[in-house]
Amino acid sequence: LPVIIDPEYHYEVVNVEAQQKNFSSLLWWNKRLISLRKRIRAFSRGSIQFLQPENVKILAFIRSYLDEHVLVLANLSRFVQYVELDLSGYRDLIPTEIFGKTLFPPITAAPYSFTLGPHTFYWLGLKPAQEALGQIGARERPDDLPLIEVTSQWQEIFRGKTKTRLEEILPEYLLSCRWFGRKSGKIKSAKIRERLSLPGGDSSGTITLWDVEYMDEEPETYIIPMSYSFGPEGERLVEDSPRTVIARCFVKDNGEKGFIHDALSKRDFCLAILKSIHRRPGRKGNGGRILAAMAPKDLNASLPEPHILRAEQSNTSIVYGDTYILKFFRRLQSGLNPDLEIGRFLTKKGFEHTPPVMGSLEYQKGREEPMTMAILQGYVGNQGDAWEYTLNHLNHYFEKILTRHDFDAYEIPVSPFLDHLEKDVPEEVASLIGTYLDSARLLGRRTGEMHRVLASGSDDPSFAPERFSRLYQRSLYQSMRSLTGRVFQVLNRQMGRLPKDIAHQAEEVFSFQDRIFDVFHTLLDWRITAKRIRCHGDYHLGQVLFTGKDFYIIDFEGEPARPISERRIKRSALRDVAGMLRSFHYVAYSSLYNQEARGFIGQDDYPRLEGMMRLWHTWVCVAFLKAYLEYTAQDDFLPKSREEFGILLSCYVLEKAVYELGYELNNRPDWVAIPLRGILQSLREG
Repeated sequence: LPVIIDPEYHYEVVNVEAQQKNFSSLLWWNKRLISLRKRIRAFSRGSIQFLQPENVKILAFIRSYLDEHVLVLANLSRFVQYVELDLSGYRDLIPTEIFGKTLFPPITAAPYSFTLGPHTFYWLGLKPAQEALGQIGARERPDDLPLIEVTSQWQEIFRGKTKTRLEEILPEYLLSCRWFGRKSGKIKSAKIRERLSLPGGDSSGTITLWDVEYMDEEPETYIIPMSYSFGPEGERLVEDSPRTVIARCFVKDNGEKGFIHDALSKRDFCLAILKSIHRRPGRKGNGGRILAAMAPKDLNASLPEPHILRAEQSNTSIVYGDTYILKFFRRLQSGLNPDLEIGRFLTKKGFEHTPPVMGSLEYQKGREEPMTMAILQGYVGNQGDAWEYTLNHLNHYFEKILTRHDFDAYEIPVSPFLDHLEKDVPEEVASLIGTYLDSARLLGRRTGEMHRVLASGSDDPSFAPERFSRLYQRSLYQSMRSLTGRVFQVLNRQMGRLPKDIAHQAEEVFSFQDRIFDVFHTLLDWRITAKRIRCHGDYHLGQVLFTGKDFYIIDFEGEPARPISERRIKRSALRDVAGMLRSFHYVAYSSLYNQEARGFIGQDDYPRLEGMMRLWHTWVCVAFLKAYLEYTAQDDFLPKSREEFGILLSCYVLEKAVYELGYELNNRPDWVAIPLRGILQSLREG
């Protein structure tokens, strides 16, 4: 058997018999092993801990260096072997198979079992949950990237055997992309559906549509603009944007070495998109065509310099100087994207507090409804989003509190914030919270202005307000009940994996499932007099830009995981209001956790500071909601009575907290405590 020796002369027996079909594949395999060993520092330094399994035919040890841990398992037998290991010292870490990035179940206090085939081995990185989830599909160094060989030009990758090779490579690339939405899904295949050229015939890149099929989920279509770079340009690309590189490319005729990569990392292609929107002709592919649309206002004569925003999101945004921003959607879905539809409507109506829509790219096949590919908007200069602005304020708020010792001077609200709408903010509280109360009021007014404009489209069937019906109320109740049932199933499965302090709250919330159903059932006890309108759909502090003096509302696409048809449904405006109220709760706890993580507070301080956090949260919500109601008082899309208003808003707030719980259980387990507290607070106040 091939043996690789590390610098401390510890032997790891590695079977590569399955890869030894020929000498070249063996060389490739050994090169990959050596590359991985160089990249993983724990293999060449730090400490080693030999485990002592009862099955002596299994060699097991853990290499550790700083916070890096690698579990090595090798079956020394020519038969299948089973082993149980005591890994309780690494509880809550997730074993991640280093070669395929496959996640194993989290480690618990119970013995951890493995089954190994004859002469097989595992290299498993032991990672915290958040890091492990972020590592799925991580790309290796450029030299380790897959290679595609072509005869004379890079476009050959879309034909014949090289096309098959590209389709084999793409799943791993997709898993490494931040915008890819199904990192936990098992990709069955990725096939090119269509290649499209930009209107205007630019040759700097080509847009490809990919049909991605999964083992146990519905297929999806993704958009990947592709291009080729070599020489100094290719080297800069690999250095500056390594995650955009798909594969290495070797051109046989001239011996040229380059890289196949996402074309949005290429300046010329980004400028070509802008020119295409300006020219506005359609461009046919082999199945459909790209439609370019431009607002009446023309583009600047000189094209601004483009650069890609690095924020993690489900799309890619390109900023052109301080003039435009292009949002390029990665997942192609049937129907008009609400971000484009609502953006056009608000721009037409003259709503000043959202970026104006300047143009778009859409894909159309035959006579089907066009599907949104990209939106061009006016750029709004800003100091970041309202989440960061609020978080900075809260950090100062807690720092101010930590220098005081008069906690008892403040009356911590114990009743719902809805009970305080007729009250003025106490002077001592207003002095403590400071100018953010004015910010909350301004945000409430801007939210009200948005809803008033969205409710003004009586001449447009897609935006005309519609009254609540008994049928819709029952449908809303069933939707909330079904969501709770699904989330609680996940909560029940993961209960044993949660830390003890969080598990206690989770058990309490789980026992209140019937009470949650009872809250939602109140929707059936009243004849709701509100109207349904088009809403933002995913409204929170992260969807609002802060300019330094004002707020601009962005991203009207709704929750990307839901179908477009569902996101275009008219709903109560209070669903958006509930989203913002929950966002205030989220950011308050996030700041409190930051204070604890930075060592500014201890366990003894936490209960008092949590009370002061509740003080801030209550009065900020009151300020936001009062301003919102004052500005929408003359409109008829809200419930007519305060009782109806309270019931509808309470149901939406609780539904949002349940939805957040499901999201955090699947994506950020460390944040589960926040929606759990939100659910408990809603039930206690109710």
